[in-house]
Amino acid sequence: MRSERVGPRTFANLMALYVSAENALEAIPNIASKIKLCSVAAAEKELRAAEKFGAEMITAEDPDYPDALAATEGAPPLLTIKGNKSLLQKSCIGIVGARNASMAGMKIAASIAENLGKSNCIVVSGLARGIDTAAHKASLKTGTIAVIAGGIDSSYPPENKLLQQQIYAEGLVIAELPFGAAPKAEHFPQRNRIISGISQGVAVIEATLRSGSLITARLALEQGREVFAVPGSPLDPRAEGPNRLIKQGATLIESAEDILHQIQSPRSMPLFQGVSETPAVVEAPEQADTQTIDAIRNEIRKLLSSAPTPMDDLLQQFPRNTKAFYLAVLEMELNGQIERMAGNKMVLCG
Repeated sequence: MRSERVGPRTFANLMALYVSAENALEAIPNIASKIKLCSVAAAEKELRAAEKFGAEMITAEDPDYPDALAATEGAPPLLTIKGNKSLLQKSCIGIVGARNASMAGMKIAASIAENLGKSNCIVVSGLARGIDTAAHKASLKTGTIAVIAGGIDSSYPPENKLLQQQIYAEGLVIAELPFGAAPKAEHFPQRNRIISGISQGVAVIEATLRSGSLITARLALEQGREVFAVPGSPLDPRAEGPNRLIKQGATLIESAEDILHQIQSPRSMPLFQGVSETPAVVEAPEQADTQTIDAIRNEIRKLLSSAPTPMDDLLQQFPRNTKAFYLAVLEMELNGQIERMAGNKMVLCG
């Protein structure tokens, strides 16, 4: 996972094709010679740094890894965690919203988080300013999980450093990025898919139409999760996001009881509805000949454009060459010729 251009989906394809990480690492230079592999020394250095910090790394094969997240598309193969990892096995609800939240919004977030905790639900959020902060503080004693956009040791925003220390001690902090990595803008949507992925549902409290909270809501829907929204005044831009979600079918909520009633309803979507995208490959890698792979790679280049194309649509073009198709896609991804977008869609690069 720390090797260049190996993201969660590429990792899943490599493991499906080569069975073990060792085999995959040996195969990558033959697929993409310019890829920089993570060295054993670098991996051991990160493991030691995490251990010294009091954190640990868990993989998707680990019994502590949350089943709900494992069932989602593009689930992180590797997480670094610090705190009470038993919280990962409990019923979780995500609470997200505006960073520049109103006092009323933060009061509602705190009330919902506190009452969810009293009902044995773990509150999950992103440790951002505003709604996230209110939700974490209100659920600190009953169980809260903070998913951060940098390494497990990074603190952002700076004013939440003390709160983060408290969550290390009383709750759980999760990071997907390597130890020491600073959070960047592109990391926050990645972080959001983990918030929704480990949650049975996500509540949105105050969010503009272009906010990260709506990205989280969209990801929640894609993962088969419930989406809840607290309505607000049409005159407040921070209410535009939740109001839009309600129009689109999200459950209107005013309290934790509304959430609990919905997730306990027999009509509620199953928790693990998300679908893993690991390809079902039967043939061994060496059984796909180079000539076939080259032909499929050229055809993929013709079929793709800058407009995202679903992977399933591409696969249907090669019904008799599934193995060669996945090998061609893998090679093109590692060489930077194509890129996988959200929703398991592909685009042509360059």
